[in-house]
Amino acid sequence: MNGAFLQDRLYFGAGRAAARIGLPCDLYRPGGPNHPTAPAHRRLQLNAIFLPPGGRIRRPVPATDPLWEAALDAAYTKPGDILIRKSDGAVFFIAAQQPLLPVLCVHAPRRVTIARPASASFAGLNLYGGAVTATDSILARDWPASILAAGSQGTGLANIEAELNPGTWQVLLPPSLSLALLTSDTITDDQGRIGVIATIETTEIGARLTVKQAST
Repeated sequence: MNGAFLQDRLYFGAGRAAARIGLPCDLYRPGGPNHPTAPAHRRLQLNAIFLPPGGRIRRPVPATDPLWEAALDAAYTKPGDILIRKSDGAVFFIAAQQPLLPVLCVHAPRRVTIARPASASFAGLNLYGGAVTATDSILARDWPASILAAGSQGTGLANIEAELNPGTWQVLLPPSLSLALLTSDTITDDQGRIGVIATIETTEIGARLTVKQAST
C-alpha cells in the first residue's frame, strides 16, 4: 500500500463518517481579495465534523484556542478553503492538509477588511502626516479571521495613571489570502475595531499577525 492510496482511503473514511454524523457545510474557494464567501465562490456542500485538537471530545474547545480538526472528505478541499456550517453559521477555514494527518482548521468568527494608508503626497513637509481613512487603499475586504486578545503593551498616549493601555490582538488569516502585507497596514473588523499591523509572520497555515489597537 503506497502513501497516495492510503491518503485516499483516509479521506474516504473521514468522508463516510462525516456523511453519517457530520453537519452540512457550504464550501467556498476564494477567487480574489474581496468578499471570499460571496455566492459566486461557493463550490459545493459537504458534511463535516469539527473536533478539538487531538480528536478528543471529552471537553469543549476553549475560546482561547482557534484550532480545530475536521473530519471530511478532503479530496474535495484544499488549504485556504472556507467552510460555513449551515446549522449555526459557524465559519472555519482550512489551514493545512498535511499528508496522512487530520485536516487542521481555524475557527474564524470575525470578518476583517485590510487597508493601506495613503503615503505622504509631497516630499518634505506635509500638512498632515497621519493616516486618513477616506484615502486608504482597500487591499482585502470581508475576510474571515480569528482575532484573540494578546494582552496590552506599552503605555497610553497620554501617559496618565488612569489611562488604559492599547490592546494587542493575534490575528490568523486564511492561506488563500495572498497579500504582501506591511506593518503599517490597518485592519478593521465587523465590530468596528481598528488596529495597525505590528508584526507579520507567514506560516504554512496562513498569515499570523500581531495587531495593535488604533482606536477604542
